[in-house]
Amino acid sequence: MQNYPNKRTSPSLRQGLLVSALLVGSLLFSNLLLAGGKPKAQTSLPQKPSELFQTAKVWTVHLKLTPEAWTEMEPKGGQGGFFGGPQPPPGGDGGPGGGPPPNGGGRPGGGPPGGGFGPSMFIAPAFMGQADKNKDGKISEAEFRQMAEGWYAKIDKDKKSVVDEKQLRKGLNTVLMSPPPGGGGGPGGGGPGGPGGFSLQGRPGMRNGVAGAMGIEFKHVHAELEFEGETFHDVALRYKGNGTFLESRSGIKRSLKIDLKKYVKGRQLAGVTTLNLHNNVTDASSMNEPLAHGVYRDAGIPAPRTAYAKVYVTVPGKYDHKYFGLYSLVENVDKNFVQERFGTKKGALLKPSSPNLFAYLGEDWKAYNQTYEPKTDLTEQQQKRVIDLCRLVTKGTEADFVKQIGSFIDLNEFSKYMAVMVWILDLDSVLDMGQNFYMHLDPKTDKFQFIAWDQDHSFGTFGMMGTQQERENLNIHKPWMGDKRFLERMFKVEAFKKPYLADLAKLSNGILKPERIAQQVDELGKALRFAVKEESETKLANFDKAVAGQNIKPASSFGPFKMPDTVPIKPFMKARAVSVAGQITGKIAGKSLGSGFGRPGGGGDNDFGPGMFLTPAFMKALDTNKDKKVSREEFLSGFANWFKAWNTDKSGFLTDKQLRSGIDKTLAPTFEGMPDFGGGGDGDF
Repeated sequence: MQNYPNKRTSPSLRQGLLVSALLVGSLLFSNLLLAGGKPKAQTSLPQKPSELFQTAKVWTVHLKLTPEAWTEMEPKGGQGGFFGGPQPPPGGDGGPGGGPPPNGGGRPGGGPPGGGFGPSMFIAPAFMGQADKNKDGKISEAEFRQMAEGWYAKIDKDKKSVVDEKQLRKGLNTVLMSPPPGGGGGPGGGGPGGPGGFSLQGRPGMRNGVAGAMGIEFKHVHAELEFEGETFHDVALRYKGNGTFLESRSGIKRSLKIDLKKYVKGRQLAGVTTLNLHNNVTDASSMNEPLAHGVYRDAGIPAPRTAYAKVYVTVPGKYDHKYFGLYSLVENVDKNFVQERFGTKKGALLKPSSPNLFAYLGEDWKAYNQTYEPKTDLTEQQQKRVIDLCRLVTKGTEADFVKQIGSFIDLNEFSKYMAVMVWILDLDSVLDMGQNFYMHLDPKTDKFQFIAWDQDHSFGTFGMMGTQQERENLNIHKPWMGDKRFLERMFKVEAFKKPYLADLAKLSNGILKPERIAQQVDELGKALRFAVKEESETKLANFDKAVAGQNIKPASSFGPFKMPDTVPIKPFMKARAVSVAGQITGKIAGKSLGSGFGRPGGGGDNDFGPGMFLTPAFMKALDTNKDKKVSREEFLSGFANWFKAWNTDKSGFLTDKQLRSGIDKTLAPTFEGMPDFGGGGDGDF
C-alpha cells in the first residue's frame, strides 16, 4: 500500500469511504424502517379500520391519472341548466356552450344545453303514471285528454272554469306530487311507490338520486393511488354523489370513490376495499357529516366511521400534484361494514329511495327492485320479506299493524335512529324524499335495521325546507313532510313512540348536549384548519366563522333565488336543545313544515314545488288570450296541441321518450314573474 504524506487518505480513497458510508447509512435506514422505526416525521399505514377511521385524523392522498382517463371519467348526461335552461358545461374547456374553467383547471367536455336536466326529470313520471290507464307504457290521445280533464278539475277548486296564476301554481303542485292510481310511478324516474313524479329515482338499473334521475352515470377509470406515500397501482376511480356532485360540477373538487379491488382482486387498505372521499361542498365547516355519524354511533346506531384526507391530483399536462382540497373520508356501507356491525354477511343490504316508503306494489319483486336498490343478491325469501312489510304498511288494519310491525322492524333500534335524525334534523332523509339511508335485514331475527348515511345536511342545514326558526323547532311528534303512511302509522305505535321520546330526552341530557358538540367542533377546528387554509383564504374565512358559530353567506343560489345565511352547528344546537326539551315536556309546540319539499319559508301552503317553476311556462303556453288566467277550454285545447306536437311519429300514442322530449321543449320554465317565497319578508329563503 502506498504511503502518503501526513498519513492522509488519497482523494479517491476518501470518495470510496464516503460512498461506503452512504451505503451503510442507507442499509441502516432501511432496516430501521423495516423494524418500525421512524427516523423522520412519517405516518405508517393503518392496519385496521379503527386505525384508518379516526375522526380528527387527516391523511394524505395523491391520485395519478392519464389525460385519457381524466377525460373518460367525466360523466355524460345532465348538462342542461336548472329545469332545462342552458348553462355552460362544468369547467368547460370548450365545446358547445363552454366556458372558461374555474380556478385555472377545467373539466373536459361541453355538450349541447338541455341535455338531461329538464322538467321531464320530475314530471314525466306524473304524466305517464296518471295518464297511462292500461299500463301499456304509452299514452293514447284519449288517455292524455282524460288526464288533462282530471287535472283541471283538481286545479279549479272553485269550479269557475277559470284559474289565475296562483291557483294554477297550487293546483300543479297538487296534481304533480300526488300518487297516480295504484301507487305506481310509471316508466322512468318517479318509480313505483313514488309521489307520481317528484321523485329521485333513476331509470331501472340506474343510480337513484337527483343526479341519477338526470341520467348522470359515473364511470370507473384506471388510476394510481398514493396513500401516505404507499403506492397502490391500478385502482378504480370514479366520481360520486348527487346534489353534491351537481353543486361542485363546475369546479375540480368533486366527491370521489376509490375501489381498491376492482382491478386487483382481494386488495385492501386497513381492512377496507373502498374509500369514499366526500367534498363537503354544502358545509363550510366540513364537520356536519362526520359529527352526525359520530352521534349515530354514540347512540348505538350503525353508521360509517370517518376521517379526513388532503387530496392531491396529478394529470400530466394538466395538474402536477395539484391540491384539490380537504375531504372527509367516509367508511363504505358494504359487506365488510355489515360483517363488522352485525357479525354476518348473509343478511340483505338495501338502499331505498322513495317518498312513499313501503308502498305495496303487488307480488312481483321487479316492481320493487329500483326503489330498494339491493346492494346484495337477494334470496326469494328476502324479497318476500320486503313485499310482506309493504303489504302490512299499506293494507294492514291498525290492529294488524300494531301487532305485527315489531316482527318486521327492530323497534328499539328504529326508535334510536329516528330520535337522532329528528334531534339533529336531517331533512334530506326518510323524513321527506325517502333517501340517504340503508336497511339491513338480519338473517337471525328477520328484522330490518336502519343504517345512517349521507349526513351533510344534518344540524338543520337543509335550507330548502322552511325558515331557520321553523327547522330549529321542527315538531318531534310529526317531523316528516307530506303524507308518509309508514311514519304516520309508526308514530301511533306505543312500542315505538314511548322509547322514541325517551331516546330524545336521553340524547338531550347526554351525547347531544350543546356544550359537548361545541367542544367537538373546536377540537376538529384545530385539527383541520391547516388543511382548509391550503385551499383558499375565502374557505378559511368561512371555516373560521363556522367554527366560531357565526352565520355563513351562501356560496350559491337556488335557481333565481338567493339562499339564506347558513347557521352553523353551535347556534343550531343551542336552539334545538331548547325546542326539543320544551316539546318533550309540552311547554313548546313544535313547527310543521307542511307538504314535503315544502316552501322555503314554511307555512305549509304548498307553494314550493314543481308548480313554482312550471307555472310561468304553463301560463305562457296556455293563456292564449293573455288575460293572465287559464280557462278550462284553454287548458284542454293546450293539452291537445301538446299531444299533437309531441307525438312526432303521428302514431297516436306518446312513448316515454316522446313525452320527455316534448315536456323539455315546451315546458322548460322561465323565471320571469316568479313569486316571492321569502321566509323572513326580505325575499330570501
